[in-house]
Amino acid sequence: MKLFGREWTKRELLSRVGNIAQIGGVKRLTYSEGKAAGVEIIEVRTGAGLTFHISPTLGFDITFAEYNGVPLTWQSPNGIVNPFFYQPNGTEWLKTASGGMLMTCGLLQVGSPCEDNEEQLGLHGEIHHTPAKNVSATAYWDEDDYIISASGVVEETSIFGSFLQLRREIKCYLGENRIMINDVVENIGFEEAPHMILYHFNLGFPFITSDTKLDFPSQKVVARNEHVAIENYDKWNIPQKDYEERVYYHENLKVDENDQAKVTMENPVFLSDKRNLALEISWNTRNLPNLIQWKMLQEGIYVLGVEPSNCHVEGRSVEREKGTLSYLAPGEEKHYYLVVNLNTN
Repeated sequence: MKLFGREWTKRELLSRVGNIAQIGGVKRLTYSEGKAAGVEIIEVRTGAGLTFHISPTLGFDITFAEYNGVPLTWQSPNGIVNPFFYQPNGTEWLKTASGGMLMTCGLLQVGSPCEDNEEQLGLHGEIHHTPAKNVSATAYWDEDDYIISASGVVEETSIFGSFLQLRREIKCYLGENRIMINDVVENIGFEEAPHMILYHFNLGFPFITSDTKLDFPSQKVVARNEHVAIENYDKWNIPQKDYEERVYYHENLKVDENDQAKVTMENPVFLSDKRNLALEISWNTRNLPNLIQWKMLQEGIYVLGVEPSNCHVEGRSVEREKGTLSYLAPGEEKHYYLVVNLNTN
């Protein structure tokens, strides 16, 4: 592995530490006060500057990420909230959503609250507020590579309703600032089920500033609301009072030979020594063909959302009306693979 500017074997590295956790690894923690009390966190340190938190309590999402002690992601005003306080109706999701590196939206509903087939569906679905089971957090050697892995199962179920299961593994390597997210969503039930999923990545200050350059893979950009201009969708500014949030649909995505698309955000003066930091989010477009951008410059809610998905954000009833709603047959699986990668120079 490469650490501290050179290559190391397992034995060379172990000869220099009392425990490999001195450099990086994984540990499990639990919040003890306020609305966060009882929320479990899996803390991962890569040894190369990246630290991030996975919460089994909150849909196995990534609630925080920093590089060399400086935050990369946006934290919502709610902070970390135990899902005990979550209410699924209307826009109540906004009162308990955590922000952080990743909030998963779905699995049966994404976007605006709506009524679909006589079912009331709240904003962005329930999966972010659903605790995982069969949780594992481990680190192990594979020859000269030290692998850190966390996994869990999150289910969305209802009597006389759907039964969708998300199996998630989040993996990284010691010495690399790369997060690999490998998801499988399966219809465990015996009836066809609608399936909507959106990966809500949230980047914030001081990584996102007016210096940050954004590079999207789209060849066409459409604003969700017709009155919103698209000219400055990729430009940032200082926080503004009474800013109207903006949502953009990125279309005709450029992909590589493996159908991978990539969004790059680059801050040339991220750290005090003015080093460049680029953060890339890549994903396979076969099952996640859409890219949605959330631009929010409101004072106190200063955030860039990068959102690969299999849907838009008008809600399930609109997807059904448009004929764009995805379904899973009984026993069918969908695989999703996304990577967050940091590069410095």
